[in-house]
Amino acid sequence: MTISYKWLSQYLPETIEPEKLSKILTAIGLEVESMEPYEQVKGSLEGLVIGKVVTCEQHPNADKLKLTTVNVGSEILLKIVCGAPNVAVGQTVVVAPVGTTIYPSNGEPLTMKIAKVRGEESQGMICAEDEIGLGNSHAGIMILPDELTAGMPAADYFKPYSDTIFEIGLTPNRMDAMSHLGVARDVCAYLTHHHKKELRVKQPNANGYKADNQNLPIQVTVENTEACPRYAGVTISNVKVTASPQWLQNALLSIGLRPINNIVDVTNYILHETGQPLHAFDAAAIKGKQVIVKTLPANTKFVTLDEKERNLTVNDLMICNTEAPMCIGGVFGGLHSGVTEQTTSIFLESAWFNPTFIRRTSVHHQLRTDAATRFEKGVDISQTVQVLKRAALLIKEVAGGDISSDIVDIYPKPKDKLQLALKHHYLKKLSGKNYHPDAVKRILTALGFEIVKEGMDELWVNVPYNKPDVTLQADIVEEILRIDGLDNVEIPEKITIAPAVETLSLKEQLREKIANYLVGQGYNEILTNSITNSAYFTERVLSNTVHMLNNLSVELNVLRPNMLPTGLETIAHNLNRRQGNLTLFEFGKTYHTEGVGNYNEVEHLCIYLTGNTHADTWVSKGKPQDCFHLKGIVSAVLQLCGIHEVSLTQATEADGIVLSITAQKQVLGSLHIVPTAQLQQMGIKQAVFAADISFNTLMQLVEKQRISYKELNKFPAVQRDLALVVPSTTTYEQLEAVTKKYRIQKLKRMRLFDVFESDKLGVGKKSMAINFSFEDDEKTLTDKEIDSMMQKLIQGFEKEVNAEIRK
Repeated sequence: MTISYKWLSQYLPETIEPEKLSKILTAIGLEVESMEPYEQVKGSLEGLVIGKVVTCEQHPNADKLKLTTVNVGSEILLKIVCGAPNVAVGQTVVVAPVGTTIYPSNGEPLTMKIAKVRGEESQGMICAEDEIGLGNSHAGIMILPDELTAGMPAADYFKPYSDTIFEIGLTPNRMDAMSHLGVARDVCAYLTHHHKKELRVKQPNANGYKADNQNLPIQVTVENTEACPRYAGVTISNVKVTASPQWLQNALLSIGLRPINNIVDVTNYILHETGQPLHAFDAAAIKGKQVIVKTLPANTKFVTLDEKERNLTVNDLMICNTEAPMCIGGVFGGLHSGVTEQTTSIFLESAWFNPTFIRRTSVHHQLRTDAATRFEKGVDISQTVQVLKRAALLIKEVAGGDISSDIVDIYPKPKDKLQLALKHHYLKKLSGKNYHPDAVKRILTALGFEIVKEGMDELWVNVPYNKPDVTLQADIVEEILRIDGLDNVEIPEKITIAPAVETLSLKEQLREKIANYLVGQGYNEILTNSITNSAYFTERVLSNTVHMLNNLSVELNVLRPNMLPTGLETIAHNLNRRQGNLTLFEFGKTYHTEGVGNYNEVEHLCIYLTGNTHADTWVSKGKPQDCFHLKGIVSAVLQLCGIHEVSLTQATEADGIVLSITAQKQVLGSLHIVPTAQLQQMGIKQAVFAADISFNTLMQLVEKQRISYKELNKFPAVQRDLALVVPSTTTYEQLEAVTKKYRIQKLKRMRLFDVFESDKLGVGKKSMAINFSFEDDEKTLTDKEIDSMMQKLIQGFEKEVNAEIRK
């Protein structure tokens, strides 16, 4: 939930600084996940000043440049080289002095410095509107009214809108806080409780509402009162549909909404102000001057606002006229009944729709709109008409017009408030805190609960309509705990528990073992979302991908078919925060399907490297990460798990250079150099190396392992080095295969320690230097025995890979 600080402050009885307000919101259960500045104009024109052009002469070395001196309110005039064709003496302009950072509408930020332009010094810039983010025109510099004073901050004249935006992590039950007024209500309750004086929300004004005439009455009939227990509407004629005033656009833009026109913007503003969705119909589209709320036969065709034809179900509640449906009630508008620039009269709807019907329709048609999100959680049925009045007056303010009918309010069965009893001993038991009865009443009253009666150990209350989630005594305890402050929950001096000791399964032991090893090597464990964006994958991959039927956002619409994109998102997040050297690992799952009901989950261990091996120090410089570092850490992890015979086979795939990891004739995973195109998709500008190991396969291999022990060899190992000149295409893996083929039992280890390439070796040749280590468990090896084994190896290399011994 996005909340604007300035918008919210309109309803608070006292000014609260953003930082303090953030703490209050988190304390009352509205966790502030982020608090970010919002600027209508990037940089808010900071450092820019109003200037007066005193002189303007032709640049001696350039036909299209002018040498100007500009008064910016200081004793010394600024010398500025200007290329604008419209610069002239006496103009009032916007100046970016040296040291000021400007934020162009299209381009990167630029900090002003003293510069030489064709041999002449320039001490700043006279700005066009696109150079400071005020527009897109670059036809010339901005010329301002003459009455402005030189040296005046440009921000004082243009007054760019700025705000602080809170991102609140709402739990699904808190529909009462899905609006600025709802949040303000909780904040005022907190202030009332802690200041011990009543502080009320400043309610938006709907006073003075009255019908101007009865020229456009619309009859309303509700046929399905189960799906629509309350429906209200009013007509407004002679409106002028145009762009909204700047204050309304600023409010919507600050919370991430795009202004459309003044009528639609008012409905969106009211939605985020009160939590009540509204819908505006073009009155001319209401055939027969009648609105009928009903369901239609299955498979009825209806074209929605996004120009898609949909087949309706018998459970879809429709807002119809006498001839055709106009809107899917509470979910989405129709293509032919919405407000356009030609609209002159509207019918404004405010209703309470059954959450079950809305949820069913929204999910079936995959229409996750703001209105549907609120209706399916349950809005405040008591504010239906009051909000309608507020919206009608606001439309008159921004679009003109006359209220041309009385409000129609169809509410055949008024809903009774739920009555609950709170027992004080239950409150103490559940909260762990002994609340004074007066404090309990003060909190509940501030939240809108009505005290019905009091007893020795209980309090009976009526639950307000705006809290449909409060249905149990425990819910009331939660409300009290929230407003008292979740950070005020008392922690007892001691807690008595009976701990259960449970041995970890082999899988958990293995995960713990690998994680501890990697952390010890300086790696950080990450945990990424299994739900990701289908745009990251090709059509071939998506054919077996599990798609979400009820995704919460357009970006999160599939279960990941592979781990790499979510890992890259984490890398990009850290790189954007100047964390360039990253060594990460993750245990996670991928998901695949062969058809409905046939799903498969695969567990993975993924390792990611990017940047340098370590930060530069006075002792050593960090080296760039590469595929060899990745291969080394993967080999170490597998050896830690008891898997020593590992084969790495190089291959080139569409997903980048890949090394396939094989052990005991089973494919364990792969090593990747992430392709540049995939890195660019994530905004990553440095190389990334990734390993993907099938944890399921790894577990199968580990379960087959049998631990055996033997005495340490008492006899010394003997080392021999051999330099082989081989074709440049020869790999170390081929040399390993030769040594295994000849089965020299006393050869315990071999290690590549040098690769050398030179024209002196011959065209298409390279030298590979290998160290061999020989051991015998029963005696010290003699030179003769070692020479015999080395000769056997040399013959094998000469025969199998056409090697020559480098002298």
